[in-house]
Amino acid sequence: MLDRVLELVPGEYVVAEKDILATDDVFRGHFPGYPVFPGVLQLEALAQAGAVALLSQPEARGKLVFFAGVDDVRFRRPVVPGDTLRLEVRLTRIRGPVGRCEGKAFVGSDAACAGTITFAIVEP
Repeated sequence: MLDRVLELVPGEYVVAEKDILATDDVFRGHFPGYPVFPGVLQLEALAQAGAVALLSQPEARGKLVFFAGVDDVRFRRPVVPGDTLRLEVRLTRIRGPVGRCEGKAFVGSDAACAGTITFAIVEP
């Protein structure tokens, strides 16, 4: 789902972007007459950005990352076609195959959503 990675410190931090296009299929029914990019896809974009930070480490290459949980998620503004979602994710804890990251998504300087994502690292 990511269009660009702007900053990357492997194993620590990533800033990426997702362009929200009016042609994205998700707008077909969400919502008729008022297209809004679904919150669950905002979380997925944050998770994918976090996976870039994690999997860019040599010791993590070739592994998979799965959602294990989300906490303290807040949605602050609608994300609509034409917006560019800037994703900032910091890995905060990794113990064995489980880790956590803090993610924030912005449209311009406006907060769109934020939350804590727990993930599991697995061998394919």
